[in-house]
Amino acid sequence: MPSERTEVQVRPGVASDLEALTDLYNHYVRETPITFDTEIFTPEERRPWLLSHPEDGPHRLMVAVEADSQEILGYVTSSPHRPKPAYGTTVETTVYVAPHAVRRGVGTLLYTALFTALSGEDLHRAYAGITQPNAGSTRLHERFGFRYVGTYHEVGRKFGRYWDVAWYEKEL
Repeated sequence: MPSERTEVQVRPGVASDLEALTDLYNHYVRETPITFDTEIFTPEERRPWLLSHPEDGPHRLMVAVEADSQEILGYVTSSPHRPKPAYGTTVETTVYVAPHAVRRGVGTLLYTALFTALSGEDLHRAYAGITQPNAGSTRLHERFGFRYVGTYHEVGRKFGRYWDVAWYEKEL
C-alpha cells in the first residue's frame, strides 16, 4: 500500500540532527558511489562537518523533515569550494535524500530553501559534482539553473571500479 503523503518542512540543521544525518549519509557511503567516502562515520566523527555549517553565512545545512514526526528525509549543504581565500564567494552544494523519500520533491524543497537562504550572501557561483550515472540528480540540478561545465573521468575508485564526476555550475 503506498504511503500517505505528509507535509515536509525545511529548516536549518541542528546538533540534535547529527545521528539521523550520519545514518542517512552512511547509507550512501555503504550502498552507492554517490559519495567517494568508503568508510562509514560515527556521529562524533561527523560533528566537525555539522559545526562547519551554521544557521547563517554562506556555508549552510538545511534539513527536510516530516512535519508530524520530524523524521529527517534529506539534507542539503553549501560548503567551501576550495580552501584558498579567493574562492570565498564560491560554494559547492550537495543534496542527500533518504531512499524512501526519493521522488517526493524533497530535493526540490531543499534546494529552494538553500538558495533562498543564500540569496543575501556575498556569493558568486555554486558548483555541484555528480557521480555518473545519476539522471535524477542531473535533472534536479538543471531545474535549478546549474549548467554542465565538464567531467572528471574516472576520478574516484569505489566498489572495485572507477567513476566519472560531471561538474555543474550555477550563478548566484
